[in-house]
Amino acid sequence: MSATPSTMLELGTEAPDFTLESVNGGKLSLNYADQSKGFVVMFICNHCPYVMHIEDELLSVANEYIGKGIGFIAISSNDVDKYPEDSPEKMAEKDYPFPYLYDEDQEVAKAYKAACTPDFFVFDENRKLVYRGQFDDSRPKNDKPVTGKNLRNALDAVLDGRTIPEDKQTPSIGCNIKWKPGNEPEYFG
Repeated sequence: MSATPSTMLELGTEAPDFTLESVNGGKLSLNYADQSKGFVVMFICNHCPYVMHIEDELLSVANEYIGKGIGFIAISSNDVDKYPEDSPEKMAEKDYPFPYLYDEDQEVAKAYKAACTPDFFVFDENRKLVYRGQFDDSRPKNDKPVTGKNLRNALDAVLDGRTIPEDKQTPSIGCNIKWKPGNEPEYFG
């Protein structure tokens, strides 16, 4: 389990558009979030211990904030040839209250400069990045409770129209995205 931090995409960046296959059938684009008060794009996968560690609380946060008008989109960009547990077939076994999309060519992960799982990006209703970073400061084996406080605080700020100061944004830490051979982005060390 390698601890890789977020790249911390520049605040104010417009959400890169995409159209990806949903594991529940059909394609979904970023337009899915157009009617929301803000939205979360998160890079996750099935096998990552960091994702599994927060999964229950992530579902609680998503269910709570979907009810408040926040959209959630999950994307897996891992190389499924080397990590078959992250395949669309296995992804479809998850019962998430939000779309779970497969980024086969890894271009969406590159567009967001995603580096790890989980990696969270929060956008306002104008598709501008207002938060990127950790779910909370709990990690597998660090004995801190999983609360989702950082993501909750960011979503509350979006709903209240408040700015989230950059110095209050901490990089996420997780497993590195499993890039296909020769497909590693320049920003990935």
